[in-house]
Amino acid sequence: MLPKGFCFRAIQEFFLQKRKKEKKMSTTEINSRFRIQQLPSRVKAHQFIDALHEFLFPIEYSRMEAESFADEREHRLRRKLVELLAPLDEVMEVSSIEVTEQFFEGLDEIYQQLLADADFFLQSDPAAQSLEEIILTYPGFSAITSYRIAHVLYRLNVPILPRVITEHAHSKTGIDIHPGAQIDFPFFIDHGTGIVIGQTTIVGKNVKIYQGVTLGALAVLKQESGIKRHPTIEENVIIYAGSCILGGATVVGNDSIIGGNVFLTESVPAFSFVYHKSEVKIRDKSEMKSIIDFVI
Repeated sequence: MLPKGFCFRAIQEFFLQKRKKEKKMSTTEINSRFRIQQLPSRVKAHQFIDALHEFLFPIEYSRMEAESFADEREHRLRRKLVELLAPLDEVMEVSSIEVTEQFFEGLDEIYQQLLADADFFLQSDPAAQSLEEIILTYPGFSAITSYRIAHVLYRLNVPILPRVITEHAHSKTGIDIHPGAQIDFPFFIDHGTGIVIGQTTIVGKNVKIYQGVTLGALAVLKQESGIKRHPTIEENVIIYAGSCILGGATVVGNDSIIGGNVFLTESVPAFSFVYHKSEVKIRDKSEMKSIIDFVI
């Protein structure tokens, strides 16, 4: 089913005309089913976010030293964002030009948050050798950068585009952060593959999470749309690999440590240590009739 209020004009027309021929539906009947509305270009959105990454953390340092070159890049980025938002003018509360102005007014704040994130990465990961290495190579930092950009657009009530941005990061890094999540800074993601952070998640300062962590909802129910479904993680919490923390009422108190592979659906107080206890059982050789040999 096509999403209500948004459809791809050309391909929709193609299929509607085909359906009309097959079922002899009237034009009025067809048009009443969907409201024709253009979408921002996915390709151009990807190009915009990649260009914005490069603008914030340029590789061409010698050229970027010239203020006029930075001004020129920002001007091009402004034009690109207006172009991306233009198809959404009818459904946004303010114009694409006004949204663009508000977004770029807050860009310095995004940049300062990301610098704090990068420094936190450097402090937290013994394998990290420099800020440049983190900015250029760490998928966790790349995903956080896209999230912080998308989150500003989300707060400006821009539809669709924030999700396009974070899903682009998801496809590149394996890290799925909903733009509606509220994540304070600094924030550290190590490795990152398989991390999921849901729409109503709240994350405090100095939180560290590792690969495979899910901050999710207890149930996927459409009627719960608009209410808090995902957990709150307070300041200075560490969540190790493979842990799953679920539920809108679940709060992990500050300075807690959540061990690997923990499944948590209830709140824990500050300074807690929650861990999954592995049980080791020594097998009796007499019980082993044959060698277990799995081939995958």
